[in-house]
Amino acid sequence: MKKKILFIVLILSLPLMASAVSIPNPLGTTSVPELIARVVRGLLGVTGAFALFFVIQGGFIWMTSRGNAEKVKAGRESMVWAILGILAIFLSYVIINIVFASLQGV
Repeated sequence: MKKKILFIVLILSLPLMASAVSIPNPLGTTSVPELIARVVRGLLGVTGAFALFFVIQGGFIWMTSRGNAEKVKAGRESMVWAILGILAIFLSYVIINIVFASLQGV
């Protein structure tokens, strides 16, 4: 019987003990729009890194083509599409900043 009462008291006192523990916010923000903006900016950074990789890969293919017309064309196309991707990423970054700035102004 003593063990049951001790167990019940322990269970009922757990919320009081848990409130004494303070865990810092790892996200750095409590605002949902700011959190979404950070995630979107992070994803844009990752896609920008991929686009830069494809520019470098296309340049490498072009430079190591040894005059092979097909490899020159493949390298050039890879670079052109990667640069267009980088432009699309920058444009989407600008649009997202405008949208979030207008949402925070509301």
